[in-house]
Amino acid sequence: MNTILTGDRPTGQLHLGHYVGSLKTRVAMQEDVENKLFIMVADVQALTDNAKNPGKVAKNVLQVALDYLAVGLDPKKSTLFVQSQIPELAELTMYYANLVSVNRLKRNPTVKAEIEQKQFGEGVPTGFFIYPISQAADITAFKANLVPVGEDQKPMLEQTQEIVHSFNTTYREVLVNPKAVLPPKGMGRLPGIDGNGKMSKSLGNGIYLADSADTLKKKVMSMYTDPNHIHVEDPGNVEGNMVFTYLDVFGEDKAYIEELKNHYRQGGLGDVKIKRYLIDVLEATFGPIRARREELAKDPEYVMSVLQQGSEKAREVSAQTLSEVKQAMGIQYFA
Repeated sequence: MNTILTGDRPTGQLHLGHYVGSLKTRVAMQEDVENKLFIMVADVQALTDNAKNPGKVAKNVLQVALDYLAVGLDPKKSTLFVQSQIPELAELTMYYANLVSVNRLKRNPTVKAEIEQKQFGEGVPTGFFIYPISQAADITAFKANLVPVGEDQKPMLEQTQEIVHSFNTTYREVLVNPKAVLPPKGMGRLPGIDGNGKMSKSLGNGIYLADSADTLKKKVMSMYTDPNHIHVEDPGNVEGNMVFTYLDVFGEDKAYIEELKNHYRQGGLGDVKIKRYLIDVLEATFGPIRARREELAKDPEYVMSVLQQGSEKAREVSAQTLSEVKQAMGIQYFA
């Protein structure tokens, strides 16, 4: 039996990059009876750099839950919960913090990169600085042995593995050492529609699961292609062309896509035609997801009840782990 912990920060609606990188895999994982999934709406982690704007985080808890249910995550098969509703996670974070040095946190490549990206300088919030420790608490609270991560998040999981080793050798073996589950090659990061970097909420270059058909169409029609492909008859570059990048990921008719690529390279194929084909491809997958999401959005009380019930279940599991941790440390003073 595998226990899997994964989740998302509720700083906005989820996009196609999330679907490719994690959501699709989670839906497949939950269908395996050997897998037990805990899927977290990581609002505490989101607050580490949104502490002065908690309303942004709070309103997106529902949005992320809608995305989860719309893509097919089933509360009967997976436990969907909200991080802030599990106080045991904060207590575990405090105990683990005493096992990690400040210098070790400073050396974490992911933390360093994100501090630089967010331009914190010397003003980095303490909660943000120590969030690898919080992630370790999330993972170990459920005794997850598998954690789906992208390549850029591997240093975070390595930090968790170090904490598990330190705890188990300092006290006694209580915590489970997790392993990374990396996305299939070429499926870990979906570029933004502008061709720059990954699809990102902060960069505003994403197509969202909640986007209407009209919005999706407009975004695809604005996609970055080959700036030198000015006239239909001009030969065009396929590499770096976001339309073909997305067709490679989402298109099922690989033979036809290869024909389109060859035609485009030779000249005589316009951007509008390939963009219209991509719209059809994306609608085939995401049209039904959008429809389910719109239906679920009519009953937000149901969606929040799913999160509440999942949080209650998750708290029972984390409370048991916390009790074992405190016993191992010798600080479970009262029966």
